[in-house]
Amino acid sequence: MPRSGSGAPATTRRRTPRPVVRTVTSVAVVSAVVVGGSYAAGLGPFARGATEPEPAALAQAHAFLADWAAGRLPDAAGRTTSPTTAQHVLRNFTAGLDIRRPTLTVAATPTQADDDTVDVPFTATMPIADLGTWTYRSKLPLRQQGDGSWKVDWSLSVVHPRLNGVKKFHLEREAPGTTPDVTDRKGASLSGARFPSLSPVLNQLGTGTGGGAPRGAIQLVDRATGKVERTEATFGKKPGRPARRPVRTTLDATWQAAAEKALATGAHGRNASLVALRIDNGEILAMANSPSSGFNRAVSGTYAPGSTWKIVTSSALLLKGAVAPADVVDCPKYLTVGKEFHNVETSEHRNATFLKDFTESCNTAFISLRGKLGNRELGDVAGKYFGVGQKWHVGIASYDGSVPEPRDETEKAASMIGQGRIQANPLIMASVTATAVSGTFHQPSITHGNQDSTTTTPLPRKVVTQLRAMLRTTVTDGTARVLSGLPGEIGAKTGTAEISDEEPNNGWLAAYRGNVAVACIVEQGVTGGGSAGPVIRDLLTAVPTDPS
Repeated sequence: MPRSGSGAPATTRRRTPRPVVRTVTSVAVVSAVVVGGSYAAGLGPFARGATEPEPAALAQAHAFLADWAAGRLPDAAGRTTSPTTAQHVLRNFTAGLDIRRPTLTVAATPTQADDDTVDVPFTATMPIADLGTWTYRSKLPLRQQGDGSWKVDWSLSVVHPRLNGVKKFHLEREAPGTTPDVTDRKGASLSGARFPSLSPVLNQLGTGTGGGAPRGAIQLVDRATGKVERTEATFGKKPGRPARRPVRTTLDATWQAAAEKALATGAHGRNASLVALRIDNGEILAMANSPSSGFNRAVSGTYAPGSTWKIVTSSALLLKGAVAPADVVDCPKYLTVGKEFHNVETSEHRNATFLKDFTESCNTAFISLRGKLGNRELGDVAGKYFGVGQKWHVGIASYDGSVPEPRDETEKAASMIGQGRIQANPLIMASVTATAVSGTFHQPSITHGNQDSTTTTPLPRKVVTQLRAMLRTTVTDGTARVLSGLPGEIGAKTGTAEISDEEPNNGWLAAYRGNVAVACIVEQGVTGGGSAGPVIRDLLTAVPTDPS
């Protein structure tokens, strides 16, 4: 049952020294949500063989590949005989290998076997971030179920014919032959040894400054021993000329150190990430991940943002005068829209104001207002005012959000509370918070002089004033009390995002203080206040009220 509010804390490889080698990740260990592709699978009409495969089976294959390509992994997994396992593997495969925007196309004539399974061959074109494209062929076996429907007969070989229980794929990146120095905003040197969370991005920051193009390889390795069985693809050219000047970033060494420490202490071994940025110009002060090596969840992960998204939903409602903070919007325990929605711990607040609904993160109240917005309106507001879904040029690879039009009333209800198919990450939610409290979107950046192709409209001053007051009250009298008592005026929004019936919810918190906005996610953190809240509290305790 979708839920998204958040309350108080829950009780709940080596090589020779040159070139430098850095292990990024492997299929088996990454659980961050994959960056969704935006290409539909261009399957075209299925070729029909003499055995005339069932049209329903071919349609299911078409839909599976289209969902996988578009990053709709729960939908793709739901078309298989093992949805939970399939979703986990698809996420790990694409995220662990840094695959961006895959393209999946039928490669040959589908065939129907004697056991009535239908095999659909396909070509996978997998762009590996900052390296190149890996292309290979596999096939989808489809089997008719007892109810007459067709599903992909799930096995690891669906993803790649060499993927199995004893072999997995591993992405290994090599630094350019000579990597330029990378510094923070004040000229202090930044290194992966001192700041482990920056290891995945230092080579990206060095690209194009004379250090040579990034290099890497996808290898098939033994799951038990890690021994390389074969190299599937190699990328990059020989090292270029030596770097001549350091790369200066917008990062602040003090904030970066505090962010890494806060995650190391507060994540308790769970996958987590955070981003802190300046409100006045979008410059990123800190970006941290736990674990600190591998996939950069902070800027490239895709997650349901949960109730932190109510900042955007509230903006859409306030912009059109559909509701005011003092209006009564009842908050019952349950509300059914195709399926039953409820609040965290099935709380209720009868005769609550909209302000109360926001500060207590009432899902049912927000869902009850869905008729006030058109089907496209939430996505339009997210793009027009907050820049979400537009192309951002951050200075490193990033995922910039997606707010698709809901397909039915149930999905529209879910989108009101940051669920359904809405996808974001800490970078996006820190930017959303900065825009909400300043009124103006600034493209986030980690380097200077980046192209800015975004086009946005400032929020009206009245809406900004209302949002700031609502965020502030959430700290003083709502679900973000974990931040109360810290110096400075702090506003925040908690969030809990449902993943599946089998896994604990992700915990979110987005906040602002002074000229800084910060957002944090803790995977399987159960509640935002109880998991992400302490991380942000520790960060804000350790740093100055405002960056210099």
